[in-house]
Formats: sequence, C-alpha cells, structure tokens
Amino acid sequence: MELIVNLGPDTYPIYIENGILPQTGSYIRKFFTGKKIMLISDDHVFPLYGKTVLDSLKDYECHSLVLPHGEPTKSFQTLPQIYSAMLDARLTRSDLVIALGGGVIGDLAGFAASSFLRGVRLVQIPTSLLAQVDSSVGGKVAVDLPQGKNLVGAFFHPKAVIIDPDVLNTLPPHFISDGMGEVIKYGCIKDKTLFDTLVCHTSFEDLKPKLTRIIARCVDIKRIVVEHDQFDTGERMLLNFGHTLAHTIEQYYNYERESHGEAVGIGMYQITRLAEEKGLTATGCADAIKKALDIYRLPDHCDLPMSSLTDAIALDKKNLNNHLNLVLLHTIGDSYVRPDCLAFFDGAGQI
Repeated sequence: MELIVNLGPDTYPIYIENGILPQTGSYIRKFFTGKKIMLISDDHVFPLYGKTVLDSLKDYECHSLVLPHGEPTKSFQTLPQIYSAMLDARLTRSDLVIALGGGVIGDLAGFAASSFLRGVRLVQIPTSLLAQVDSSVGGKVAVDLPQGKNLVGAFFHPKAVIIDPDVLNTLPPHFISDGMGEVIKYGCIKDKTLFDTLVCHTSFEDLKPKLTRIIARCVDIKRIVVEHDQFDTGERMLLNFGHTLAHTIEQYYNYERESHGEAVGIGMYQITRLAEEKGLTATGCADAIKKALDIYRLPDHCDLPMSSLTDAIALDKKNLNNHLNLVLLHTIGDSYVRPDCLAFFDGAGQI
C-alpha cells in the first residue's frame, strides 16, 4: 500500500507492506541518486534489522551509528555524537540519513538531519507500533530538555516512510501496549468505527489479523490532518489529545516509569473525565476510553496529585500566552480544541 502526503514541494510517499524491509534499497532508489547513507539506529533494533536494511543498500557507501535505546538518548547531549559521526562519514547535503527505530530514534535522527548542514535528506523506517502509527509521519522532529519533552525541534519532512508491520513480531508486549495508546487516540479523535473495532476485540493478539489495516487507517488519518495543517496551528492540534498530561507525567518520572503510550492513555482518560464533570464532553466517553485501555493493558491513572504537574504544563508547547489549547471530545470520534487555562485542572485532585 502506498499513501501520499501531499505537501507541495515537501510531498512524500508512505509505503506500508508486510515484508517490505528487505526491499528498502529499491524504494530509496526511486528518489535518491546520491552516494552516501548514514543509518542511525539503537542497540535493540540494529542487531535485529540493521543487516537486512544495509544488505539492501549495497549500491551505496553506507555508514551506521548505533545509540543506546530509551528516551534518555533523545537529549540535546546526544546530538554532538551524531554530528561527529556525520562529519567522520563526510556526509554532504546530497546524501541521506535513515532513521531505523522507534519514536526516539525517529525524532532524534530526524532533528539531527534537519540541522546538520541546514538539512540532509531523511527516510523514516519505524520499527515500533507507536512510531508506525504516529511519530514517523508528519515531519515533527525534536529532542528533550530537562524541563520538558520535545522542547527543541523542527518541522522536517522525510523523503519517504517505509513501514513493515512484520517487524512488530519482535516487539516485547510492553511496547505493543505503548503503541496501542496512540492507536486508541486516533479512534477517539477522528474515527468511531476504528474505536469500536478496538473495543470489540479482547486483546492485541485477537486484533492482530487486522493490524496492517489499522496501521494504515491511523497513518491515513494523520496524513489528512497534516495536509490540512502542516505547522500545528489548527486541526493538527487534535493529534495532541491526551498529550498535555502525558508529557508532564513522563517528565515527572524522568521518562523512567510510564512510557509515552501509557502516559497518553492516562492523559486521554483523565482529561476526558474532567471534561465530563464540566459538561464539555458527553457522559460515558471516559468509561469507553477506560475499557479500551483495559483491553490493551494500558493504565488510566498514575496516582499523582494534579498540583505536581501544573508547573510542567505551564512550560508545555501547547501553552501559548498563558492559554492552553486543550484537546477534548464532544464524543468518541469527534474532537475539538478548547482554549482554556491552567484553572481547567483546579480541583482535579489525584489523577
């Protein structure tokens, strides 16, 4: 399957196909005529899939950089190591960077590609469910700062995204649940039919025969949203459903307890619960989200007082001129952006 993200001069294809990974080189040859490729991956993914990708790129001079896995790697301090590897390889603006990994590698390698020599071409090959359905598409690349997640970043679109659902067979169950947090999000904000499909199954294994179609549907939703709002000033904000709380929960625990998808699950449920109490969301939506989270083994609470998170929320990118753009649901499948402020969370107690 091929989807096209139509962004004028930044238009690019997304290829989704089981078993596509060994054919990486043939897809890259469609648009890349340079000589050198820098493959950036992590120490979990590269031993599994690095050789497969590199074997398909034998027509090119390939270099690779393998970084430690995990969110702490996605820091400003990692960038000099990446830039040094690019310099050692004598990469030029006519060359290519491939990000092979989950969301951390995609964001980090993408930001390095966007800033090295003011921009080197990029291909995303996401290997986690979360990256396949969300972070590899749309051109957002970033690194974290101690004060918050993704606070230094850019909009930098890849030349292609190559998605092979077969690589998910090697993901530990924890990372499957992590990705399902974002899948549930897409059903909540844009597609009740997708949401209903998720909650009529009993587990990820039960859902698995439909997984390729579900990945494609999530990617297609994001493609449409990004085409309408490339720079996150309007409709694209809907993709942040659950993220206002999620980013602060992740930061509170130094990215060492809840994963991103787990934190998004908590954020979606808790903000919907609060919105229901204020009459801003139809009754029953929070319970429906909780049911979906339970099926895919995601948490709905983190046992933190809301007061512990408000300082970090104040620094969040969605906080503009002391106003928050909160993403809420009218009902499942129908979302909206509500301008509000930190007072929205007053009286929330423990979440």
